Amino acid sequence: MSFIIMWLAVMFPLVFSPGPANIVFAASGAKVGVKRSLPLMLGIDTVFILKSIILGFGFGQLFEQYPASLQILQFFGACYISYLAISFLKSNANNASQPEKILGFKDGVIIQCLNAKGWIMVILMFSLFAEPAQTQFGAGGIWVLICLLAALNISMHLVWISFGQLITRLTGNQLNQYKQNIFYCLSLLIVAAWLLITNPFWQAV
Repeated sequence: MSFIIMWLAVMFPLVFSPGPANIVFAASGAKVGVKRSLPLMLGIDTVFILKSIILGFGFGQLFEQYPASLQILQFFGACYISYLAISFLKSNANNASQPEKILGFKDGVIIQCLNAKGWIMVILMFSLFAEPAQTQFGAGGIWVLICLLAALNISMHLVWISFGQLITRLTGNQLNQYKQNIFYCLSLLIVAAWLLITNPFWQAV
């Protein structure tokens, strides 16, 4: 129990804090609700689990040897998030006869593959907790960490989607929903700008 509390103290703020995936979840929940946001969540969390397996069993050394690869992921991730932000805004301006932009499994896979924060978070988890987990749980310690992170991710992502849907239900009318979509669009653009500005590539230049 003390190990799990220590793990939660580090990982909960990282998983729950506003980031590229969480902002997209809130925007999707607000626009299409929880049920139609589940394919998006499945795509993101499937990649997150695969990241955990890959990095948990040693492949994280590749990122240590080639740190520029994370910078490249972060750059393209910021570009894709900007594209999603503009797509939300455009679909908001469409009339009711035009189809809504619904983010699905493929979008989730792309978002998470290009989410440098997600890679760094998993690397951080294993660098801090791999040895204590193996001491605590034996040879299965890595799998314990993978399962803990998957459970935390899925539960927190559902919270963000539900939060977006709740805000839409509370505000209700079309004008307020239009303002919400502008807010989510601006939030995504701010996240994208932050990813670009903090990219170590620019500091090197």
